[in-house]
Amino acid sequence: MLIADSNFLIPNSTLVVELVAFLIVLGVIGKFVLPFLKEKLDERADLIKGELAAADEAKADATAADEDRKAALEEARHQAREIVAQANRTAEQVRTDAQSNGHSEYERILGNAENEVALARQRAVDEAANRMGEIVMDVAERVIGREVDAEAHRDLIDEAVEALRADAAGGAAAGSGVRQ
Repeated sequence: MLIADSNFLIPNSTLVVELVAFLIVLGVIGKFVLPFLKEKLDERADLIKGELAAADEAKADATAADEDRKAALEEARHQAREIVAQANRTAEQVRTDAQSNGHSEYERILGNAENEVALARQRAVDEAANRMGEIVMDVAERVIGREVDAEAHRDLIDEAVEALRADAAGGAAAGSGVRQ
């Protein structure tokens, strides 16, 4: 019966020894190796959970920092707009003040020039009147052919000078009324 001895379905002593050795190895692995592996895997899982929590916290901090940066940037833009607006107001005020000062300086210079012109005109009229009196006396002496006494005819000379001054003053008033 050789065929029955070779049937693999019938357990023999080798199978029992192999089964016992397998169960011992399985017991040793279950008793010593699996708890060690489980401990290491739990440590690794805790480390990963901690890193994920730290990453979430860092992300939240980065988001808060980004919001702070945006707020600070908006505040800086607002301040820049205020500074530009203030500079524009200041420039407009300086321009207005300069224009006002320039206009008042123009009026002052124009007034001084008008006064100087009037004074020069008056001096010219006075000088012309005095010279005119002398010329009239010379012409009268030549026409009459004899010397004319200026002191004796002072009233006539003064009347002529006053008439000349009145004509000059009338011309000066008409000339100064045409100011722009």
